[in-house]
Amino acid sequence: MKVAVIQFPGSNCDQDCLAALRGIDGIEADYVWHKETSLGGWDAIVLPGGFSYGDYLRCGAIARFSPIMRAVMAEARAGKLVIGICNGFQILCEAGLLPGALVRNRSLHFVCDLVTTRVETTDSPFLRGLSLGDLLRLPIAHGEGCYYADGATLRALNERKQVLLRYCDANGRVVAAANPNGSLENIAGICNRERNVFGLMPHPDRACEERLGSSDGAKIFQSMLHSLGENAAAAAA
Repeated sequence: MKVAVIQFPGSNCDQDCLAALRGIDGIEADYVWHKETSLGGWDAIVLPGGFSYGDYLRCGAIARFSPIMRAVMAEARAGKLVIGICNGFQILCEAGLLPGALVRNRSLHFVCDLVTTRVETTDSPFLRGLSLGDLLRLPIAHGEGCYYADGATLRALNERKQVLLRYCDANGRVVAAANPNGSLENIAGICNRERNVFGLMPHPDRACEERLGSSDGAKIFQSMLHSLGENAAAAAA
């Protein structure tokens, strides 16, 4: 699997993503600068965390207009796997590839912590290798990670099982005390209707080695790898 890690001015988790991906057998990864206009040679795309364009205006709002985003949007609509992490999630929402928005944390403070998330569905290339209800320990670091959407959008997300991860406590209970930023319904990550675009605020790229406190993040990247392998095998059959 060849993975493109998009670099925007202000990205600061691109190196984390590259190191995490290159540490998994079967994955090749490299940077793609935001001024590039094609992503045709890649199997999957990562929009990393950070502060693209210094978060001026609002998080992800300027990056959405980078030249590379036309290619990201085209490839996403063609079915290519796209994952947006933290600031990448914000960019995906700004670009209209995912519904809703990420707004200021309810506490109005930047939050940096290790949280627990619960797998809400495995019907996704990003979580196919896991089991329903599995708990993933992942770090967060954001000031605008509160997921918001109107009532109709929330109902649609739930009906179509587009909520992939929710914040929960160590016992898997989705409770207010486990919500680090005030996200509606404890939402930590969602996908699009076609299920090939995934946005999440927690950082799987920072949880790929036990010495970092968790290796649960690697399960997401491994699931992407296995899903692409299964698709290739089915196409060749």
